[in-house]
Amino acid sequence: MKRLIFATGNQDKMKEIRMILGDLDYEILSMKEAGISADIVEDGKTFEENAEIKASAIAKISNCLVLADDSGLEVDYMDKQPGIYSARWMGEDTSYDIKNKKIIENLEGVPDEKRTARFVCAVAAAFPDGKVITKRGTIEGIIGYEQRGENGFGYDPIFFLPEYGKTTAELSPEEKNKISHRGRALELIKKELEAYN
Repeated sequence: MKRLIFATGNQDKMKEIRMILGDLDYEILSMKEAGISADIVEDGKTFEENAEIKASAIAKISNCLVLADDSGLEVDYMDKQPGIYSARWMGEDTSYDIKNKKIIENLEGVPDEKRTARFVCAVAAAFPDGKVITKRGTIEGIIGYEQRGENGFGYDPIFFLPEYGKTTAELSPEEKNKISHRGRALELIKKELEAYN
């Protein structure tokens, strides 16, 4: 079976990725499982650039097909922050509980129609022959008034989907993977991988 490395150390993310890409004919490994440790400077100006930087760097080291994603939360009222800095916003070691509380605080008194936000995910596939393909997935919602839900991670507990009446942290993993930004981007990449084989 061919190997596919996903350039992340995030175990929650790996769970989602394996669920979404599980029917591909690849053994899906994290960087750690593939025995790769690399400190990659993500200095791109967009989600796409950061995903491509990561995927290309690991593809050069491993000579394997590599997928990488860059994802984040854009809050319209906060000029689309934290955006590409979502993981590093307020400091890399700051818990998401604190980050989520800060966003809710920033939107205190702001009505629903101005609480619009989206999760964005760009997934890059870097092939051993040097070819790179990038796809973007998004999901629109609003910032909730409190943290809700035990599923998901990161900003999921404050990302409210009015049509579901739930935050993405209240959706089951199956529901979330069908509609999430990462799920949508990975489905688009999956089509490319199937065509490439």
